Amino acid sequence: MLVSVVIRTLNEANYLDELLQAIHSQIKDGFDVEVVIIDSGSTDGTLSIAESYNCLITFITKKQFTFGRSLNMGSEFANGDILVYISGHCIPSNNTWLIELIKPIRDGIAGYTYGRQIGRDTTKYAEGKIFHKYYPSKSKIPQNDFFCNNANSAIDRLVWSEYIFNEEVTGLEDMELAKRYCEQKGKVAYIADACVYHIHNETWSQTRRRYEREAIALQRIMPEVQMGFIDMLRYIWASVINDCKASIAEGCFMREFIGIIKFRVAQFTGSFRGNHDHRELSKKRKENYFYPSKTLED
Repeated sequence: MLVSVVIRTLNEANYLDELLQAIHSQIKDGFDVEVVIIDSGSTDGTLSIAESYNCLITFITKKQFTFGRSLNMGSEFANGDILVYISGHCIPSNNTWLIELIKPIRDGIAGYTYGRQIGRDTTKYAEGKIFHKYYPSKSKIPQNDFFCNNANSAIDRLVWSEYIFNEEVTGLEDMELAKRYCEQKGKVAYIADACVYHIHNETWSQTRRRYEREAIALQRIMPEVQMGFIDMLRYIWASVINDCKASIAEGCFMREFIGIIKFRVAQFTGSFRGNHDHRELSKKRKENYFYPSKTLED
């Protein structure tokens, strides 16, 4: 069996060497591994690093680029029976990450899997809380919904070939495919032991834009999910209060206070801008996607 690890890159030199070292050190159990780089115009040392690890390299132009199209092109270029996707600024936290991530696929329990994400280095305090919400310490194999994230995921090649990532959405191509797959009785699994450090070095405006594009994509995937202006204000207030309480308990309130406010404002103003149709939605569904103190299973 061949496993292809597909990495989208654009100037990922800061962490790519560490990521490729971590992939190289993974324990393998009856399978081989190839690494595929799909690059969209790196001008730093990304390609030199990839070449030094004998990665297979292919390219997508910035004009062609969408999140879904880049993964489709990288997957088509790859040879593996299982396709693994990991962000160029994610680092596996141990040498069993790959075994754990693909195990439900090999066992026939699920066709699409995703693993845990935690913060490291420059991770902002509030984003660490978001990681904790969406990527808990307990696995769900399989889970009962279609939430998924391609920063750390794997898919059976046959599933990818049948469903293909949507090339038009502005983000959340993982959830869009998973929704269609689950509607046809497919299974998605969450594996807490397949853990990576997800390292964001974004400015506040980049954070806001990320949440804006994801909200635009979510509106297409789940058009009933809407956020109004009052919702935005309420979510900012509630999330800041919750983060401040947590930071006080952890003894880091003074250091993190300003960053908490900036992150939550960027998060929810971006989400509001991406999703500003004021249609009614059940409180429970809104809370699941926008309210920071609840988990997806609430």
